[in-house]
Amino acid sequence: MPDLPDLRETRSFRLGVAGPVGTGKSSLIATVCRELSAELRLGVITNDIYTDEDARMLKAAGVLDPERIRAVETGACPHTAIRDDVTPNLIAVEDLERDFAPLDVVLVESGGDNLTATFSPALVDAQIFVLDVAGGGDVARKGGPGIARADLLIVNKTDLAPYVGVDVDRMVKDAEHARGGKPVIALSRTDAASVARLKEWVRVMASAVRTGDHTPVDPGPMAPHSHVGDNGEVVTHVHAH
Repeated sequence: MPDLPDLRETRSFRLGVAGPVGTGKSSLIATVCRELSAELRLGVITNDIYTDEDARMLKAAGVLDPERIRAVETGACPHTAIRDDVTPNLIAVEDLERDFAPLDVVLVESGGDNLTATFSPALVDAQIFVLDVAGGGDVARKGGPGIARADLLIVNKTDLAPYVGVDVDRMVKDAEHARGGKPVIALSRTDAASVARLKEWVRVMASAVRTGDHTPVDPGPMAPHSHVGDNGEVVTHVHAH
């Protein structure tokens, strides 16, 4: 009987990245890969309903070996594959870990969803939730499971704030209040100091997961929400976990 792999050597730190459409999740992942690929062994799984465009963008950007970037086409609401039935993503992560063992971190990017989207702790060890200033300075005050309970909240694209009339300091304070003191980083990929804070957070969390000093927390159930179906009817989903 062949020897089974040691899970301690093949299992990575699995880091989820969620947030609404257009907040810069792929750009954030590209930044993490550029900044940390020399010291950490990284892989990426992207999610979208019908396309692998985010994966192709990251491959074209040259941030990692293209074989370490893979796509899951969910064929359903983005939250479904990160919370309700994580099987396709879990298989993709485990295949990546097997093919490139050992990996230190696998980043799993959710398809763009709304403020209620969160990862199941069965899929990721920790999660980042991404907002951006172009989405409005008031969005952080609106709360929701992603904003309130993710391990890290990113207020992204702060370099655009002057052009969209957003007070970044106010938005960060609102976010900190909504999160009860959990970490918030105001980020711009053009601002070296904020990128350094993001890098250090990833390093620290990776170490905590590796040593068993971090326990994944279930951010709570999805709120009831509605989608327009193919036939034009409004379908309301209520999730219970």
